[in-house]
Amino acid sequence: MYQHQLHQQINQCVKDKDFPEGDAGILFHTRFIANGAAIKALYDEIYGSHPKAAESFGRLLSIITRGFIDRPDAMKDGDDEKLDQGHWFLSNSITGMSLYVDRFCGTLTDMESKLDYLRRLGVNLLHLMPVFESPPNESDGGYAVSDYRSVDLRFGTLEDLRRLRQHMSDRNMFLMLDIVVNHTSHHHEWARKAKQGIEGFQDYYYMYGNRDLPDRFERGMPEIFPESSPGNFTYCKEINKWVMTVFHNYQWDLNYTNPAVLLEMLDTIFFYGNLGVDILRIDAPAFIWKQLGTTCQNLPQAHTLLRLIKQCVQVAMPGMAILGEAIVAPKEIMKYFGTGLFTARECDLAYGATHMALQWDALATGDTRVMLAAQHEILQKPYGTTWITYTRCHDDIGLGYDDYMIQHAGFDPFQHRKFLMEYYSGVYAASPAAGALFSVNPKTNDARISGSLASLCGLEKALLSEDPAAIDRATGRIIMMQAHSFLIGGIPMIFYGDEAGYTNDYSYLDDPGKSYDNRWMHRPVIDWERNKRIDDEGSIEGRVYKSTRRLIAIRNKLPMIADAKNLTWLTPHNIHVAGYLRTLEDRRVYCLFNFSDQQQSLTWQVFKEHGAISERLLDHWSQQEYSLGANYESMVLAPYQFIILEPQPTS
Repeated sequence: MYQHQLHQQINQCVKDKDFPEGDAGILFHTRFIANGAAIKALYDEIYGSHPKAAESFGRLLSIITRGFIDRPDAMKDGDDEKLDQGHWFLSNSITGMSLYVDRFCGTLTDMESKLDYLRRLGVNLLHLMPVFESPPNESDGGYAVSDYRSVDLRFGTLEDLRRLRQHMSDRNMFLMLDIVVNHTSHHHEWARKAKQGIEGFQDYYYMYGNRDLPDRFERGMPEIFPESSPGNFTYCKEINKWVMTVFHNYQWDLNYTNPAVLLEMLDTIFFYGNLGVDILRIDAPAFIWKQLGTTCQNLPQAHTLLRLIKQCVQVAMPGMAILGEAIVAPKEIMKYFGTGLFTARECDLAYGATHMALQWDALATGDTRVMLAAQHEILQKPYGTTWITYTRCHDDIGLGYDDYMIQHAGFDPFQHRKFLMEYYSGVYAASPAAGALFSVNPKTNDARISGSLASLCGLEKALLSEDPAAIDRATGRIIMMQAHSFLIGGIPMIFYGDEAGYTNDYSYLDDPGKSYDNRWMHRPVIDWERNKRIDDEGSIEGRVYKSTRRLIAIRNKLPMIADAKNLTWLTPHNIHVAGYLRTLEDRRVYCLFNFSDQQQSLTWQVFKEHGAISERLLDHWSQQEYSLGANYESMVLAPYQFIILEPQPTS
């Protein structure tokens, strides 16, 4: 839409800067004009009636322009290459690993020497958990940021980060970093100035002189950490005010009704982009807008802000994708990809948290019906967006899928979740899992689950019992769970240590800054002497590493695994077996997984329900070739076996 005054304002903004000549500048100007109307409309939706609306909008245009001007030429070239590819992040050739630098190897400088380890595995996307400055013992794993632009001394320096990024570029690796937009540490410069009463900075946060408004907010707001940090407000004695602290009492929530906060954050987003970030992980976006009388989660204004950020990024650095870390119910997560005119124009990626939890549901019960009942919601994801798929991450496992999905499978929701919590926390006597309940809410009996992939799959108990058969079963579960998430579509994200079968690390109990949070049990300290065993095929480390590497290699060579909205769930001929079909043009691959500890059979009819196929099928995992049987005949899957069957051309 042509808006003369707006376009003149954009033109003047570009003219006033030290703007580069050439194709890159022309393309930037074109994008700016093309996206200008959307940026203005989204901005006005939030800030149109603010007293400083016009002034702040002018600053926003300047920030976008400066973000592009400051962008290194190599990154501008990379933006163009990604735009030529289309939605580059949909590719089947990207596999990620998420890790804490200090617990993985020490420092950013040490990280350089580990890049070849990752490339050997097949990992070409590195998600560094928060590396920016945060206070010791009040860091929340780095999510309580005290300086968005200084690397924490524990990890090194900003120059170390830039050098690591260059080494990654040399190896054609992508980088993902977090930006914590919902809150800062109470030691951040803005918070310190607010405590000093400096004009303007108290407006960066939600602060109240008495308990009236905080109490009214509390009526609608749930508690995120009821055990360790009950309530949503913390008293600040320096200013005699109550400050909103949704997560921990040392994390002050930012007030986005103030446009100055948005501008500060957008400028920081461009700073990260110009460090060479390929995927920017926006932490906790569901919480960024607060409104009295609501839960202060998933509000429409939060989506407007994310869309505004996305359009600004699309102008200044279109090669950087946006990941919204919204761990919410299935219906809500879809909104983070955008709706209406902004479908696929809000967040490019989101975590497949629902499906991650459904995998653990199926593993505990040996029953795939709850998983299947949820798929009609998950499949609503629009083309041009994708998931981060995973079995474990730094966080806990929540069981937040809807009750009706559990009821559809014939279970009582309360009793079903109770069973899962008991199964994975080891209360259920027959369970092989070794985990723990996290953030137990005594009011609702709700809780989430901590534990590493290997320990929740039974490896920890199997090793303690020195039972070879139990070790084999646990290893089978680990690889089957990874295969299911690797092949379903999206970017697989391995959590560090899982590639070598690491079980729970209980050393966190000796650290006062971590002992209150049992999620640290699945955030191990890597022993690199132990990791040398990956070359010993008889070791646990070798078996898991080699299998993970093979899965990545298989995924890379199958173009139908790319996320082109090409996933079809197979008819559940056996409730213990989950299966899906991935297609691309004339190629297809059938992926089937036995979630049961018993042998299961499946009729050959399941392969014929989506069109005629070849009589010969190759399992890419075992390299075994199958002959298509009659409808009444069955194939047999061993406990926790999976197959990746591709029809072969007829000779």
